[in-house]
Amino acid sequence: MSSTDVEWVNMARKGDQEAFSRLVEQYQTPVFHLCYRMLGNESDAEDAAQETFLRAYQNLKRYDPNRSFITWLLSIAAHYCIDQHRRRRLPVTPLDVLPDEIIPDGLPVPEKISAENEVNQRLRTMLKSLGPQDRAALIMRYWYDFSEEEIAASLKLTVSAVKSRLHRARRELAQTWLARQQEESLGERRPYESQAL
Repeated sequence: MSSTDVEWVNMARKGDQEAFSRLVEQYQTPVFHLCYRMLGNESDAEDAAQETFLRAYQNLKRYDPNRSFITWLLSIAAHYCIDQHRRRRLPVTPLDVLPDEIIPDGLPVPEKISAENEVNQRLRTMLKSLGPQDRAALIMRYWYDFSEEEIAASLKLTVSAVKSRLHRARRELAQTWLARQQEESLGERRPYESQAL
C-alpha cells in the first residue's frame, strides 16, 4: 500500500468521507473483478462491490493497519460473495485470462475467438462444481496472487486448510478437464471407425 493509501485509510478511520471516497476509487476495479468472478454476472457483481465498500466503511474501526488494506477489502468481498452464492446458488465466474497452451496463438482470429469462447464455457462449467470457499481460494491465489497465509486470514481458515483446498480444487479441475478432452477425442474418432460386419 502506498503512503498516500495509508494516509487515506487513517483519515477515513477518523471519519473523513472524502478520504474513503478516494479509497473506493482506488480499489473499486479489483473489488468488482473479484465479485464478478465469484458471482458470474455484472449486475450481481456491482451490488456485491457496493455492499463490500459499505461493510468496509462500517467496520473501518476494526481494520488492522498492520494488514494490507486491499487484502482486508477483498476478504470482505469474498465472504459476501460466498454468502450470496450459498443463498442464491448463483452461477460461477467467467474466466477472463486463458493460458496460451490451451489456445495456440497461430489460429486465425475467428477460430481463436470461437476456441476461447468454448474454453471459457468449459471452465465456467467446471468451476460450478467447486464449493464457494474453494472457488474463492482459487480466485484469490491465481487472479490476485494472495499468499496462502493471506487467503487463510481472509477466509478464516488455517494455512493447511487453504493448501488442502487449493490442491483438491486444482486436482478436481485437472481431472475434469482431462476427462472432457478424452470424451471429445473419442467422439471425434468414432465417425471414422469402420463398422464391424
